[in-house]
Amino acid sequence: MSLDSCLRWMLYTLKKTVETVLESGNHILVQLKRNQPSLHDAVAQHAHNQAPAETHTLHDSGKRNRIEMRVASVWTLPAGVGTEPWHDHFKTLVCVHRQTDRFDTRTHDWETSKETAYYLCDCNLSAEQANHVIRQHWGVENKIHYVRDTRLNEDASRIRCNPGIFALFCSFALNKKIIPL
Repeated sequence: MSLDSCLRWMLYTLKKTVETVLESGNHILVQLKRNQPSLHDAVAQHAHNQAPAETHTLHDSGKRNRIEMRVASVWTLPAGVGTEPWHDHFKTLVCVHRQTDRFDTRTHDWETSKETAYYLCDCNLSAEQANHVIRQHWGVENKIHYVRDTRLNEDASRIRCNPGIFALFCSFALNKKIIPL
């Protein structure tokens, strides 16, 4: 598959996913990444040119030797901000700036990382709601995948053929209770 056809497939997949979720009567909150370059650039420009409607700060400290600060800002998106007609489904732009300070036990020093992520939602969210919903999503990642990686070293796996089946076996292994005979 060529790079152009791969990019077209990814663009179509996101469009189809958004439309399927909305047709089912549910709401959608998606992280906007660089695989949607025109939409990403359009909303980033919108955020840069306008002051946010609302901002909310959330602090987490003491978990796994790290301190996190997340600042969520929200903008209401008018129709026509995106470059395709299906972009008009999104009503809210959320920008989350994360600063994470991690304590490195080897060097006995703090390391700081910063990142910015954009999210799009089909309904109106407050900055506080957006911050909590996005954090809850990462809670799933932290609770499930962290256990799999620390107990079963899943991130180091070289399985490339049907990795979902191996993940299912890992789930069974974690849930298996050993009953003495």
